Amino acid sequence: MKNFLKQNWFKIIAVIFLLGALGNWPYGYYQLLRWFVSVVGIYVVYLVYNNRKDFWAWIFGAIAILFNPIFPIYLSKSVWQPIDIIVAIIFFVSIFYKYERKIIQNNV
Repeated sequence: MKNFLKQNWFKIIAVIFLLGALGNWPYGYYQLLRWFVSVVGIYVVYLVYNNRKDFWAWIFGAIAILFNPIFPIYLSKSVWQPIDIIVAIIFFVSIFYKYERKIIQNNV
């Protein structure tokens, strides 16, 4: 359990941030959300790309672009809320997905 939390704490916090975004917060909360989710998205892209999981790399790359704080994408709150829920679900599912590359050895 300790190793599980050590490897996934940043994704758990991202899920909490994303679900928290459904409330009414000052604009600063949403800026912090953008920074955190985009950084976690980039980190997960790094993890999955190095382990040849291209599908997950594309998903988290799109999340990092959508939430990027440098060139923000402006949408209404009614559009962001379903996006936040979907992205929270993706992060939650990815917590239980193992990224380790399996090495297959041929006995010749």
